[in-house]
Amino acid sequence: MKRRTAREKAFQALFQTITEDIDTDEAIQHVVEDPEVDPFLNDLVHGVTDYRDDLDQWIAGHLDNWTFPRLPKVEKTVLRMAAYEMKHNEDVPTQVAINEAVELAKIFGEEDSGKFVNGVLSKMI
Repeated sequence: MKRRTAREKAFQALFQTITEDIDTDEAIQHVVEDPEVDPFLNDLVHGVTDYRDDLDQWIAGHLDNWTFPRLPKVEKTVLRMAAYEMKHNEDVPTQVAINEAVELAKIFGEEDSGKFVNGVLSKMI
């Protein structure tokens, strides 16, 4: 599975975990067709879940005129994923994590979501 596809699937799984009362592994199984889960996807979903409080604090420290709880769920999920990649995945260059997050925000968010995500993540570098 390509990493872009893995990120989209990871986003979908993580979004399910915050909108429904669903286990992380069950959410992953809902979004993949193959019983063999891509290691990158699995790491991303479990990493974001495991480090969620730490990631939320890091993101919240870089928000202007927003509080973390007020963020829409799409932006929260995308920012968490990018923050996890930036902080815990040495395999992914920071700029790639940001670019991929902006693309996810454009796909799943509102019209200005990509710009918002880019602004927040740029402050986190």
